Amino acid sequence: MSDSCTLLTARWVIGHAAGSHVVLEDAEVVFRGSRIVHVGHGYKGQVDTRHDYGEAIISPGFIDLDALSDLDTTILSYDNSPPAAKGRVWPRSYVEAGPHEMYTAEELAFQKHFAFSQLIRNGITTALPIASLFYREWGETVEEFESAARSAQRLGLRVYLGPAFRTGNQVVESDGRIVAEFDEARGLAELEAAVDFARRMESSDSPLIKGMLAPDRIETCTTTLLQRTSQASRQLEVPVRLHCCQSLTELALVKQRHDCSPIEWLAGIGFLSERCLLPHGVYMSDTDIDLAAEAGVTIVHCPVVSARHGSALRSFMGYSKRGLNMAIGTDTWPPDMIQNLQQGIIMNRTVDDAGVDACRSENLYDAATLGGAAALQRPDLGKLEVGACADITVIKLDRTLCGPDPLQSLMTGGSGRDVGNVFIHGRHVLVDGEIPGVDNQADWAQAQQQFDKIVSLYPQRTLNHPPVEEIFSTSYPRVLQHD
Repeated sequence: MSDSCTLLTARWVIGHAAGSHVVLEDAEVVFRGSRIVHVGHGYKGQVDTRHDYGEAIISPGFIDLDALSDLDTTILSYDNSPPAAKGRVWPRSYVEAGPHEMYTAEELAFQKHFAFSQLIRNGITTALPIASLFYREWGETVEEFESAARSAQRLGLRVYLGPAFRTGNQVVESDGRIVAEFDEARGLAELEAAVDFARRMESSDSPLIKGMLAPDRIETCTTTLLQRTSQASRQLEVPVRLHCCQSLTELALVKQRHDCSPIEWLAGIGFLSERCLLPHGVYMSDTDIDLAAEAGVTIVHCPVVSARHGSALRSFMGYSKRGLNMAIGTDTWPPDMIQNLQQGIIMNRTVDDAGVDACRSENLYDAATLGGAAALQRPDLGKLEVGACADITVIKLDRTLCGPDPLQSLMTGGSGRDVGNVFIHGRHVLVDGEIPGVDNQADWAQAQQQFDKIVSLYPQRTLNHPPVEEIFSTSYPRVLQHD
């Protein structure tokens, strides 16, 4: 890393003082190498490079704890349900035929490269990747995550990596019943491989690559798997993420097997801890909230994907006031953190009777910065202050009507497309909307080609194997051109 000194200026800077973000007008951020050396006004030192961004916000980079890292197929379910009839749950016939990988190793490698570049383009500087297992033979592999580490290193994205593993899966029977089936030996072997991978990532020389543990979803995990995962997380001091409390089907399956709620089960087996990250946390009782808060758990709120499926936290501020650390995940396409913050505010105001002032712009913004940093136990991330990592996102405000406050302007008129420049660990990874060395047009063409392929394979893993045109509806009748 070069030790050169870079100065950034803009109309607005979100600085940090006395434990809180502060708004600075016509201010500067200066970093030397990978660390910030000045935030404020009137820097007198010598600089090697200067960028003036004008009508923009210089912000700490966003921290995405459930960061989209594949070509997201959940968007196909937007107007197509129920999940079990639309390829979102494996049918018994597919299981008996033998699940298989629907992507090649090369396609999986590209998937991560493309997704990581999209995270950067949306101002995300730290990411914990998430991908679907619906089109996988079982879990993710160490080999693909070694490739993902190389891709993140090339692009300059800060990542916490770990292949997803599971001991079970949901299966839909021919009569429509959803059941859980398990292969614990396979899942435990995958856990051991994931632990070894996390250990190697933690000992790597790269400041950008760290390890994590990623059991898939709570209803696909056995007690032994989760207890061993939690033990490894503590020993390695790495985060562990488990999708939890996100659907009524999940609640029913856990209740059937353990006669309690998901959170009560996790508390009972000693899984909950301050390193535990739980997306999505939608279906939680007061008892669940108290158990999670007492253990120091972070709830990873994914507002857009939740709203698309008709669910919402009750409420974001309600959870926060009860002592839960709140962070944000994108989880779905597009990985637009700004859109997620906007949706999170709207959802809270819709479900919470406390009034508009009960949830403000800064509450969600804190979750995407300080909340994520607290979850990762990284006080050097999520804020712009002297000594912090130079993870910086520059968001243009010249395409929206701006009021007297930059965050409120961002929440009412901004989007991920307004991110123009990104610095990670002092490296300029997004330069005026382009990632150096990345052919964006070619990447988009390949991404669409791979997405078309995965759509064409849906009949293989959809109940009764209907053709694609029966699985996915159209908004209006489609009229085709005929010779």
